[in-house]
Amino acid sequence: MEAAEKEEISVEDEAVDKTIFKDCSKIAFYRRQKQQLTKNTTYQALLGSVNTEQDSTRFQIISEATKIPLVAEVYGIEKDIFRLKINEETPLKPRLICSGDTGSLILTDRKGDLKCHISANPFKIDLMCKNEAVISINSLGQLYFEHLQAPHKQRATKGNGQNTPAATSQENQEDLGLWEEKFGKFVDVKANGPSSVGLDFSLHGFEYLYGIPQHAESHQLKNTRDGDAYRLYNLDVYGYQVHDKMGIYGSVPYLLAHKQGRTVGIFWLNASETLVEINTEPAVEYTLTQMAPAAAKQKVRCRTDVHWMSESGIIDVFLLTGPTPADVFKQYSYITGTQAMPPLFSLGYHQCRWNYEDEQDVKAVDAGFDEHDIPYDVMWLDIEHTEDKKYFTWDKKRFANPERMQELLRSKKRKLVVISDPHVKVDPDYTVYAQAKEQGFFVKNPEGGDFEGVCWPGLSSYLDFTNPKVREWYSSLFAFPVYQGSTDILFLWNDMNEPSVFRGPELTMHKSAVHYGNWEHRELHNIYGFYQQMATAEGLIQRSKGKERPFVLSRSFFAGSQKYGAVWTGDNTAEWSYLKISIPMLLTLSVSGISFCGADVGGFIGNPEAELLVRWYQAGAYQPFFRGHATMNTKRREPWLFGEEYTQLIREAIRQRYTLLPYLYSLFYHAHVSSQPVMRPLWVEFPEDLETFAVEDEYMLGSALLVHPVTEPQTAMIDVFLPGSDEVWYDSKTFAYWKGGCTVKIPVTLDTIPVFQRGGSVVPIKTTVGKSTGWMADSPYGLRVALSTQGSAVGELYLDDGHSFQYLDQDQFLHRKFLFCSSVLTNRCADGKGRFPSKCIVQQILVFGLKKKPSSVTTHSSDGKAQPAAFTYCAKTSALRLEKLSLPVGEDWEVRVG
Repeated sequence: MEAAEKEEISVEDEAVDKTIFKDCSKIAFYRRQKQQLTKNTTYQALLGSVNTEQDSTRFQIISEATKIPLVAEVYGIEKDIFRLKINEETPLKPRLICSGDTGSLILTDRKGDLKCHISANPFKIDLMCKNEAVISINSLGQLYFEHLQAPHKQRATKGNGQNTPAATSQENQEDLGLWEEKFGKFVDVKANGPSSVGLDFSLHGFEYLYGIPQHAESHQLKNTRDGDAYRLYNLDVYGYQVHDKMGIYGSVPYLLAHKQGRTVGIFWLNASETLVEINTEPAVEYTLTQMAPAAAKQKVRCRTDVHWMSESGIIDVFLLTGPTPADVFKQYSYITGTQAMPPLFSLGYHQCRWNYEDEQDVKAVDAGFDEHDIPYDVMWLDIEHTEDKKYFTWDKKRFANPERMQELLRSKKRKLVVISDPHVKVDPDYTVYAQAKEQGFFVKNPEGGDFEGVCWPGLSSYLDFTNPKVREWYSSLFAFPVYQGSTDILFLWNDMNEPSVFRGPELTMHKSAVHYGNWEHRELHNIYGFYQQMATAEGLIQRSKGKERPFVLSRSFFAGSQKYGAVWTGDNTAEWSYLKISIPMLLTLSVSGISFCGADVGGFIGNPEAELLVRWYQAGAYQPFFRGHATMNTKRREPWLFGEEYTQLIREAIRQRYTLLPYLYSLFYHAHVSSQPVMRPLWVEFPEDLETFAVEDEYMLGSALLVHPVTEPQTAMIDVFLPGSDEVWYDSKTFAYWKGGCTVKIPVTLDTIPVFQRGGSVVPIKTTVGKSTGWMADSPYGLRVALSTQGSAVGELYLDDGHSFQYLDQDQFLHRKFLFCSSVLTNRCADGKGRFPSKCIVQQILVFGLKKKPSSVTTHSSDGKAQPAAFTYCAKTSALRLEKLSLPVGEDWEVRVG
């Protein structure tokens, strides 16, 4: 224990020191590719070698310098997706794959709207729409492919990797890191020499790019011409710096570009360390000839060039052609999957700390929420709940009766989340270690023994989650008879799964470590944590015999992680700048397919002042994943510890979250079935509004709510941009309204959460808040109807049991559509397949933007019965309020406003 505690202190001290992490100048494959660009090496497509099959076209490309052929394959996939793969024709060993005439070749999709124009010399691909280039590939000639070499060539030729065996000096070889790459005290030995790949893409007419999480950076990607490239390399960076392009916990090699009229995506399917350079050339206007009249000018569109570089693997890239943001989201999910439908409790508030000390501490904190009338759903336990940091165990003194503790939480209709990291304490008496050791389930070192590194337990081995058998075995550990002390209200948190190795290079695993299938760690580093989350989620499903939805939070992630649970922004700091940067970080995750994301409220590191904590709770209440968390050396910060004034403000923020859960749960259903993000940048909802393209201090929650968190101290006034010149917006608290297409000044006090409802929307809410989501299942609904300039509004409600898969395999759900039109509000079925019995009623209806007081309001049930409804009308706010209604949420009815 003492060794582990010393180590945990050292990792915090080290991780703040950025010098233990590489910048681009320290990355050898980056230096090699940049050097090669100065040599003007070009590739030629041998279109005489074309072989066309039903779904793909295959041809050779060759470097003029080396004459060693590569094989290119172009696929036209359904849903307007093109795929390009480039690999060695006869590689020395398999390279990791994550799942015409002689002058040119034209491939056309089934509809004929898109054409793929392949030029032979130099090799280039243009993706055309209506005879206009949308994306060009290799137009800058940055195609780069290092061929694998036999180990003996290290001494024989010392090749430079770029297809050539040309001799280089020992000094140059070391500088380029061909066979060995040094960083600090570490030496990375490459068994088959350099193996990096690279390719450039030109996006015509695009200057706004987004995606490639995870970085503590702006939502709009920045030019990298004068600084480091964006790095995608999963790392445990404790207290990462804001506005920095270094890689942190997760990597999604997926980028979106947007302009008026079109959105496109580039998905670079590669799990090795990846760097992305971005360079935007602005639009220019020039005179065609000196003799031409002044009017004879030609405008050249802006263009953004994106250069992808990966340390290993093949080139495997998907081009998503849109044309709308919604289309691109669907195209990406067609490849990687949609967001898992979360259990309802996981959308409530989560209370976490490293660490709650013992069962009595858990009991006291749980009681504190009830005593202060603050709802919450989930208690979390960090690593100290285990025996000597051995996962799937309980500390016998601190947590002597974990079942009793869980029964206490169950009685409050709450849940428990515990941590399970990928490292396993080296201890022959520890059952998990002994079983994994016996079956060869750990990552290996190059010599064939188990890779060992230091993490929380001290000396540890690391489970090889890339092995399907390891994942199957790991999943079995969550069975109730195996995981003693666990119950069906216990869920999971995968941390440290980049993987984190305290004394390793950049605090992670050596790249020469060997995985299942003899793959080196360098080839799949970024997907390691993805596989742990997959195995954990599957284990939770299996323990319920396939009946219950899992909840798994993972710190590390990759493309497709959305299928298995939630992620968060990692070890942030209790400073205003981290609250502010959390918004663009979450927006970037959201447009990259991972809707279930959040940032630790209050900052994991440090002690937030009361005002910052309040503002963070207010922001978190309107973000997808809502958790308070703090490290062990911070002061306790449960919501009631800052004085009654602040307790009231935090209580109100959390209660607003619970009020909004029907809307939020409906948004997650749409993320699950149609890939639409829950938290959306403004440009997604207003794709033609140029003013929205760079906005990152406010966002849409679904299509109906605009949220502008206060992220500066002592703020009395904020500027809120309300998009859409034909839109109208309503303050969700005061019902005041503004026309869109302008920036308005909004006065704020510490109790203000600036939220605006879009005219034309209906937002379902709960009218009463319980201790947790479980207490609210049968509580009444309310409808907030915000009228458009045309006097209409539309919205939806999705409802199921909140925890099982019966919505999927037995159609046990309700999907209702609310429409206000011509002074009539109707409730109709939106999906006839659904048949979920609900006792709930709509009890309250608020209508914003009703210009005159009605003379009467009547309700009409499906059997034709009409009944007058009591109402109040406020002329000042143009708001109609109906109370004490009893309209069944699952039945058809009308409310007529006369």
